Amino acid sequence: MKINTAEFIISNTEVQKCPPSNKPEYAFIGRSNVGKSSLINMLTGRKKLAKISSTPGKTILINHFLVNKEWYLVDLPGYGFAKRSKSERQKWEKMINKYILNRTNMLTLFLLIDSRLSPQKIDLEFIDWLGISNIPFVIVFTKADKLKLAQLSNNIENYKKKLLETWDEIPTLIITSSSAAQGREEVLDYIETTNKVFS
Repeated sequence: MKINTAEFIISNTEVQKCPPSNKPEYAFIGRSNVGKSSLINMLTGRKKLAKISSTPGKTILINHFLVNKEWYLVDLPGYGFAKRSKSERQKWEKMINKYILNRTNMLTLFLLIDSRLSPQKIDLEFIDWLGISNIPFVIVFTKADKLKLAQLSNNIENYKKKLLETWDEIPTLIITSSSAAQGREEVLDYIETTNKVFS
């Protein structure tokens, strides 16, 4: 898929205020500092796209971008940020859960995982919740360039083993590096193929 245009549309905290659900939509989510903004900018070929809607402080926002005038890319807030208060985390969870469960045109959730880390409880619990909720998702490992190939391979295998403790089969996995543009074609090809089933 060639990205011709990518534009910021709207930021909000309410699912009801999201753009009309008449186009396929793909949401990106992950722990704070997982490299989500960098990945979105790499995928779209726009160095500062994901920064446009950023707001200083602790604002929690759902950010919509329209790509090629055909589909929405959604930047969801990072989770697991320890400095947020319990009430803020609960607010985030409520908003995100509502979005994920009710946004009918959201075809796939891309869950970003830092490839340098061992399996984290917060991510594994979220993966299990997605499975229970029947939400289509893809696991995207980020920052692959930060590891030697052998270590990266070992970390991915460890993650697969952990997943197989509760899953019958491994969800789709894509390994990425924003700085090296690794995984770009895989993600965009996935989106292009999935767009064809939208009606």
